[in-house]
Amino acid sequence: MKSRILLSILLCVFIKSCKRPDRNCEKFKTGTFTFETLLEGELVSTTFTRNDTLEVDYFKGKADSSSIRWINNCEYIAKKLHPKNRAEEKSLHFKILTTEGNFYTFEYSLVGKTQKQRGIAQKTN
Repeated sequence: MKSRILLSILLCVFIKSCKRPDRNCEKFKTGTFTFETLLEGELVSTTFTRNDTLEVDYFKGKADSSSIRWINNCEYIAKKLHPKNRAEEKSLHFKILTTEGNFYTFEYSLVGKTQKQRGIAQKTN
């Protein structure tokens, strides 16, 4: 009897752990967002506004624009409109992993690269 109860509990835990995280990506396709990250040991904040085809980043008092091409509801490619060097000419791939309230967790990388970075953004409007 105890082994059946234990097996039932383990089965419930296993099934619950297989649940996919919430991804209400539509809510985060457009709007104004903030993102904080550590840059050279300093916590810095970026604000960006995104619509279906354009993203404008505001960082340290400067604006930078990128074209947006949505792959699906949760993934898009961003390409700088006015790159200042060769590194900025490379497109970035963004993927929304989870959403909760006004926050979403995402990962990003240079297109074609396997090394990914993660971040959390907050929708502010």
